[in-house]
Amino acid sequence: MDILSKPMMSSNEVNELDKFVRDYNMSLNPTRQPQQELGKDDFLKLLITQLSYQDPTAPMDDKQFIAQMAQFSTLEQMTAMAGDFNKLTSMLMGNEASGSLGKNVEILEGDKVIQGTVQAITRGGVPQILVNGDFYGWENVVKVFANE
Repeated sequence: MDILSKPMMSSNEVNELDKFVRDYNMSLNPTRQPQQELGKDDFLKLLITQLSYQDPTAPMDDKQFIAQMAQFSTLEQMTAMAGDFNKLTSMLMGNEASGSLGKNVEILEGDKVIQGTVQAITRGGVPQILVNGDFYGWENVVKVFANE
């Protein structure tokens, strides 16, 4: 009997084999989570791998290579811009929190609503405000009342 005359696996057998492989792979590294997006490091690894395994008698077209390098450059610029937007967001949150100093606020902490006057503000990526002797994250503030 040659290999070509062996019976094919049924769909149930294929599903069982897939499940076994998935379970086995998870047992090797249970903390690894699949990523939904590729980063610039992943893009660079793919490009290097592609260049490493290309046929030397038929190298990659220079137009394709330039296009891929342009995509990599664009990805780097977008990553830098996203970081700048995060910094800008933090700065705006800090300015907004600073404007609430001395004003009455309403804070939602879990299912509890806390009202009080902002006594102090901390700076940083996520500003915190001191109300009634406790610090709360600025993101928990739902209302700021004008002074009367």
